[in-house]
Amino acid sequence: MAEGTHGIRGETPPYLHVAAEIRARIADGTWPPGHKLPSRSALGTEFGGFGDNVVRRAQETLIAEGLLEGRAGSGTYVRAPHDRRTLMRTPAPGGVPARFGLAPAGFVGTWEAESEDKLGAPPEIAERLNIAPGDLCVRTQYEWLDARHRPVMVSTSWEPMELTGTTVVVLPEGGPLAGRGVAARMAHIGITVTEAVEVPRPIQLNRAQAQLLAGATVGSLATLIARTHYDTSGRPVETADIIVPADRWDVAYTIPAAPGL
Repeated sequence: MAEGTHGIRGETPPYLHVAAEIRARIADGTWPPGHKLPSRSALGTEFGGFGDNVVRRAQETLIAEGLLEGRAGSGTYVRAPHDRRTLMRTPAPGGVPARFGLAPAGFVGTWEAESEDKLGAPPEIAERLNIAPGDLCVRTQYEWLDARHRPVMVSTSWEPMELTGTTVVVLPEGGPLAGRGVAARMAHIGITVTEAVEVPRPIQLNRAQAQLLAGATVGSLATLIARTHYDTSGRPVETADIIVPADRWDVAYTIPAAPGL
C-alpha cells in the first residue's frame, strides 16, 4: 500500500491519525506554545511508523488550523494562540455596510492606506466592476496595524478611473473627502451608492498573502470577503478583497428585520 493512502473504506487516513496525535499533545499541554516539534522522521516513527510525507501532510493540516507554524530554516513550532476579536459588519443608514477603511469594532490599533492610480484591471476585478480587462483603475491597499505596528488584517480596493479619474475624490485617502468611505466620496461626484454586496469565503493564505500579515504562515486559514458597492442603476463602482485571519477574527453580520416578518 502506498504511503499516505488507506485501503479499507472508512479507515482514517494516516495523516489525520498523526494530526490527531499532535493535536492531543497540544491540547493537554504536553507541547506548549513555542515548543519545537521533533523531526518528521522521529514523529513518523513515534506515531506508528509513517513516512515523512504523511507527517508533512499532518503538519500542513495543523498549520492551516492555526495550531502550528513553520519557521524557515528552523522547523515547526506550536503556535501561540491569538486573542480573538469580532469584526462586525453593520449596515449604516440606507443599508450600505460601514466601510472597512475605519478601524472595525473590537480592534485596538491604527490603519494605513496607500493608493496607486492608472493600473490596468486584472480579469477577475474587471468582471466584478463590469469593465474591460486592462481598463484603468485606482488600487488602494489598506493595512490594520496592532499596537506593535504589525499588519493583522488587509484589504485591497479597486475603483474605475472612468468614474473618478478627473475628480477630487480619485484617491480614497486623499483630497477633501479623504477617509470618508465609498458612499460619501461617490455622492460628492453625483453617484448615489445604494448597496454593497459582501461574499465571504474561506481560503488558505498563499505566500504573498501571508507576507502581508504579521505572524501569518502559508497555508493558514483566513476569511476573504469580496465586497462590491453598487449605485442606483446597479453599476458596480468599487470592489475590494478583505483578508481576515481566521485565528484572530470572527466575522459577524447584523441583518435588519422588518417589523412583523
